[in-house]
Amino acid sequence: MKIVWSGLLLVNLLCFGLFAWDKRNAQRGQRRLAETTLHWATLPGAAPGAWAAMWLLHHKTRKAAFWGVTLALTLLQGAVLYFAWLSFS
Repeated sequence: MKIVWSGLLLVNLLCFGLFAWDKRNAQRGQRRLAETTLHWATLPGAAPGAWAAMWLLHHKTRKAAFWGVTLALTLLQGAVLYFAWLSFS
């Protein structure tokens, strides 16, 4: 179980880092990451890292479409965790 939690921590930190890098590039007027890249980084269980970056860095907070996809990914991850919990209980 430690491996699972360590893996989730790692993907959340990587996701947060990508959001931070994109925010820095936006502030400097440099080339940005595609939104789909940020969504793919969020997909493997990194919704908490994505939300933390959005709130703490104020990044992508005005884009309703981005919020919608991030919310959908969060709900998907919640459903996977719920059904995984049921199957292991």
